[in-house]
Amino acid sequence: MLARFGANLARERKARGFTQEKLAEVVDLHPRVIQKIEAGETNLKATTLFRIQAAVGSPWERLAPEIGDTKT
Repeated sequence: MLARFGANLARERKARGFTQEKLAEVVDLHPRVIQKIEAGETNLKATTLFRIQAAVGSPWERLAPEIGDTKT
């Protein structure tokens, strides 16, 4: 799930014109943390997930289909 979330985040971030550095600035993280998230190399706190989702502006279904799936 981490690798999929990371790949989805990278896609959505780029689609909105964010660099890793800009996203890190907006969500108050070090750019290396964004790199690790996108590589699927780190676990995330729920608060970090929500900050990233809000900053990127993508629905959960696009970032983490497992979380955004309300049909189960």
